[in-house]
Amino acid sequence: MELRQLRHFLALAEECHFGRAAARLHVAQPALSQLVKQLERELGVSLFHRSTRHVELTEAGHHLVGHARALVAEEERALAHMRELATGHAGKVSVGFIGTATYDVLPRVARTVRARLPRVTLDLRGETLTPQLVEGLRSGAFDLAVLRGAVDAEDISTLPLRSEPLVAVLPAHHRLAGRHSVPLADLAEEPFVIHPSQHRSSMYDLVLAACRRAGFEPAQVLEVGETATLVVLVAAGHGVALVPASVQSLHVEGVTYVPLTGGESVDLLLARRARRDPAAVDQVAAVVVDCAGG
Repeated sequence: MELRQLRHFLALAEECHFGRAAARLHVAQPALSQLVKQLERELGVSLFHRSTRHVELTEAGHHLVGHARALVAEEERALAHMRELATGHAGKVSVGFIGTATYDVLPRVARTVRARLPRVTLDLRGETLTPQLVEGLRSGAFDLAVLRGAVDAEDISTLPLRSEPLVAVLPAHHRLAGRHSVPLADLAEEPFVIHPSQHRSSMYDLVLAACRRAGFEPAQVLEVGETATLVVLVAAGHGVALVPASVQSLHVEGVTYVPLTGGESVDLLLARRARRDPAAVDQVAAVVVDCAGG
């Protein structure tokens, strides 16, 4: 039994007339009659009562109508799903976000994908360090990664999303908290709360390089893995920090964000495997560009 036979059977069952059913199917009437007879032989039952003036479903025919409609509908659903997969409008995509992109980019991506690509399932992970994101791309744990810092790997391609100014995170009671902006050199004597060193975070090297350009090396450094924890520790008075301006969307009582004078900035990148990915990955990548670019 083939789906083509079931479609022809359904047309005849709905029309109850060989001529009309054949015209609807764009086949010759004798061909339709032969196909129905072949289906009846295969099933071992009569599906229609036939006379020169009338065609009517038998009891077996009535039962087959329900099964045939379900099978044809399932085929149509399968074909539609395959088309969605081919165009990237269905599938599963995993995206990892560096900590400093977790609080503004991740929610925008989640909302936009839900609106634009409702059949795409997102697996999102925030507060992840750049080395972990790169390793996750290589292992297949991530299809896309939003990160900072150069990625020197032939199997990973990157696309610039935006350049963000660095801002100082100060305790609310800090002597510089009321300033419209502050030179980075004015923080030379402060203890710093910073992302992990030893190549575990791209932000560590970016912040230390900015401090060196300002003429100092932080004397005291407290390392933390998560951006939210970093901001909370500043609020608790453990030091000051430098973060990309987008982290200001993380509202924590007891801290003040103050822009830096001097134009220090960091780049945000979209990374992915260099080989070709499923179409859904391309669709989500376009959403990330829209949500994070600027």
